[in-house]
Amino acid sequence: MPDERDEKGERRGNRAFWSGMLSFGLVSIPVDLYPATRSGGAPLRLLDEDGTPLHRRYYCPEDDADVPNEHLVLGYELDDGRYVTVTDEELKEVDPKKSREIDLRLFAPEDGVDPMYFERAYFLAPSKEAGKAYRLLARVMEDTKRAGIATFVLRDREYLVAIFSDAGLLRAETLRFHDEVRSPKTVGLPKAKKASAALVTKFEHAIAELETKRLPTAELTDEHAERVEELARKKHRRGDDVVHSKAPAEKPEGGDVLDLMAALKRSLKIASGSQERKSGSGGSRTQRAKSSGSRAAHGHGAHRTPPARGAKTARASRVRRAHRRKP
Repeated sequence: MPDERDEKGERRGNRAFWSGMLSFGLVSIPVDLYPATRSGGAPLRLLDEDGTPLHRRYYCPEDDADVPNEHLVLGYELDDGRYVTVTDEELKEVDPKKSREIDLRLFAPEDGVDPMYFERAYFLAPSKEAGKAYRLLARVMEDTKRAGIATFVLRDREYLVAIFSDAGLLRAETLRFHDEVRSPKTVGLPKAKKASAALVTKFEHAIAELETKRLPTAELTDEHAERVEELARKKHRRGDDVVHSKAPAEKPEGGDVLDLMAALKRSLKIASGSQERKSGSGGSRTQRAKSSGSRAAHGHGAHRTPPARGAKTARASRVRRAHRRKP
């Protein structure tokens, strides 16, 4: 799969897209945030028969017409199916305060963070000014097998993250909120029945035959995407079904510390001692509404203020729910 590149042709993963301070207790460490993953799958796009890339538009079934951007308004859906509209200005009032700080709220055992909450992975690399502070924090966290739970603001939204230390490098996993994770009880598993000893032994032997000491990550490949890509390349070499686009394809819608070891240990102790007094995430949640159509538009830049009251009444049906934005 080819590397992801920006408009200048540079690899996206080679540059930090966020820089700030990792702070807790008496310690502040400058860090840079890098994406640890990239999009996979075969890069297919919808085209017209003549090869022109297609665009998504909002459509009003009542008027049987496309809805221009200036007529789009945001709305929060109520339980009775009605909507409460909100403006960009109102959303800005409830947005979290902009900050360049990752605020470590508490430390928890590594194995106490359920992977079900993991959403997206990042690397937290030390900035040039980080010095020994970064290495000491990574070592203490790795030795004590603790994960830091923190909040930070990115693109007008506050995120909850779990920070782990692995081989001297800090990595961050953005976390889903509690109401976004389903309980295993919702699956509706039947009541467990006692299995015979022979069947238990059979399963144990079958598992032992396939056991490995380390997960072979090199084998975790998307074979379907590779087959699709090879199909497209073969057809291109033969000149089969190759169309020339009439329009360019859009790119998809990113100091010295006194007695530092003592400060680190003291901060870890304070954070651990206060963990029982904290309720959990500690982070305020940004107002997030729902999307009634495509989740293609992101950020306030895509929102428009409501039209004047003299506009057609049919525009009331054009209210769409605001979406949850991803980093």
